[in-house]
Parts: sequence; C-alpha cells; structure tokens
Amino acid sequence: MSMAGNLWKVGSLRKVGGLRKVARLTRRRPRVDLSHPARSPLGSAVVNCVTYRDGVRQPGGRDLVEAVELVRKTNEGFVWLGLHEPTEREFAGIAELFDLHPLAVEDAIDAHQRPKVERYGDTLFAVFKTVCYVDHAELTATSEVVDTGEIMVFVGRDFVITVRHGRHGSLGPVREGLEAAPEQLTKGPAAVLHAIADHVVDDYLACTDAVQADIDQVETDVFTETGARADPGRIYQLKRELLELKRAVVPLSRPVQVLATEPLRVVDPEIQAYFRDVSDHLLRATEQIAAFDELLNSILQAHLAQVTVAQNEDMRKITAWAAMIAVPTMVCGVYGMNFDYMPELHWRFGYPGVLTVTAVVCLVLHRGFRRSGWL
Repeated sequence: MSMAGNLWKVGSLRKVGGLRKVARLTRRRPRVDLSHPARSPLGSAVVNCVTYRDGVRQPGGRDLVEAVELVRKTNEGFVWLGLHEPTEREFAGIAELFDLHPLAVEDAIDAHQRPKVERYGDTLFAVFKTVCYVDHAELTATSEVVDTGEIMVFVGRDFVITVRHGRHGSLGPVREGLEAAPEQLTKGPAAVLHAIADHVVDDYLACTDAVQADIDQVETDVFTETGARADPGRIYQLKRELLELKRAVVPLSRPVQVLATEPLRVVDPEIQAYFRDVSDHLLRATEQIAAFDELLNSILQAHLAQVTVAQNEDMRKITAWAAMIAVPTMVCGVYGMNFDYMPELHWRFGYPGVLTVTAVVCLVLHRGFRRSGWL
C-alpha cells in the first residue's frame, strides 16, 4: 500500500481503533526513505518525512503515524513532513491526523493564494509566494523573466507540514542548512518557519538583482543613437514580469510583520527577532521593485519621446526636400504653359539661364536648411 493511500485511510482507521491501530497496520509495510528532491519513491506527494529531536535528525525512515505518535508520547522533538502538489485524496489523512482546519487544507491543495498568515487554534498556517528568475539568452517581447510558485506551511507544537506548488522552490537547501545548525532546530517548528521565510525572501533579492541586469540592458539600448528603433515590446514585457514579481513580494510584508511582532503560541519570542531581520530584507526587495517600476516608466517615456523626436526630424527632412523640389517644379510648370508671349522664350541663353537660376535657388535653400538643422 502506498504512503498516499495509507494517509488517506488515516481518518477512517482512527474511528475504528485510533492511532495505535494505524501504527500496527503501517508497521506491516517496509520502511522507505522519503528523502527525494522532487517526488517520493512511492510516487505520492510525500517528499520527505523526518523526525527531529534536540535539533538532531533521527536516523532511518519512519512512518508518519508512528513518528507523530512517538513525538507526542515522549513530548520531545517534532516531525517535518514535506509535500509537493498533493491531491485532496493524498492530503485527507494528513489533515485528519494533525487536525488541520478545512479552510487551510483547501488553500493548501488549490494553491493560487496571496501571501498570508492565519491562526487556527494552536496551528499556524502561512502562505509564501516563491519566485525564480528564468534565464534567457536575449530578452524579447515574449520572454518569460519571472516564474512563481507557492509554499504553504502548517506549524504546530510538534509538527511542520510544508506543501510546495510549482516547478521550483525546493526546500532541500533549507533542510540541509538547518541540519547543519542543530542549535537552531532545538527552537522547534518555528525555526523551520523562519528558515523557509528567509529562504523565500533571499530568492526575492536574487531575482530582483537579475531583473536589474535586464533593465540595465534595455536602458542602454534605448539611449543609444538608434534607441528610437528599439523594440518597445521588451519594455512592456519587463513591466508585465515585474508586476508578477510585485504580486509575490509586496503582499508578504504584512504577514512577516505579524510573525515578527504579534504574540503567537507556536512562535517563540526569540524566533521573532529573526523574523524582524527577514522583514528588513523584504523591505529592501519591495523598495527595489518600486524603483524598477518607476525606472521602466521613465525608460518607456524616454523611448516614446525619442520616437517622437525621430518622427519630427524625418518630417523636417521631408519638408526641406519638398521645398527644394518645389522650385524646379514651379519653373517647369510655368514654362509648360502654351502661351505665345513667355519671358525669354526666344532668347538664345534663356534655357541655360532658367536652369542656372533654378539651381542657385535650390542650393540657397539647401544651405539654409542645413544651417537650421533640418538636413
């Protein structure tokens, strides 16, 4: 029986015989190490299930129900369960086991939530939007610059459940960093919540730095001699991607403030000091995004002004050449009329004289237009 199928049956099994009966049933399955960067070897949404005690990872793979039962029996340590895009069926048993609120469970399964922090009794539910910069050889009007995902975190007295949505945002580095600092893990599940928040905000800063390189390139292209011919679609695409980044970063300010300042049962006051540091980093990312938005507006306005100036220059050149062409056109039009008495019509030097006068007038006009900058 797969891990996902077994978890789905937890609710009904508890009604029959409680957690001990579930534990006896799960002991019949072979132990499986769920440490996997994407999906578990069982093919379910479970990425990892680890027990930590005194800041140290407990060896060996352990069934979720057995791990929770042991932690609650000894009142020591906590369980960290990692999931990736679970279905409602896969999450049903987990929700029953940890007594998660139905609204929080619905948000965790459906995703597409705003960053937030909700309190449901003794359980804290947090939503973080993750971002990832998409590398591209050349920025075009259709380039994807920012990819977003989500991480939902359930934090209780003796458990942490992380639910990840999207193609990026793996929490493997977070877990490795915490395991390398066991003194931080001894502070309980709230330390994991802080590490995730810090990791997400660090990704914001890395993404904004990468976006700045694209903005600098666009700015350089616009303010070159051929800037008027630059593709405005690239600027508009950058603004669209920046808006996607803004939707992920800016709404997180209030939830982080809640974690840093308001009294919460599952967040130790000592951990709240770390959240204040995260808040400072988040403020920096928010200010960078606001500055980028203003800068792109200025670049777009400058580009439109360059296009207008270039069009005016073209119109002046066309007008100047039309004025010069009008002189011979007028002369030819006058002498093209079939009157018997025309000035200098029968003079031997009339034809070269008219051509000479026409050429001189055109040269004078050309020189005047060059002096005024029209040509």
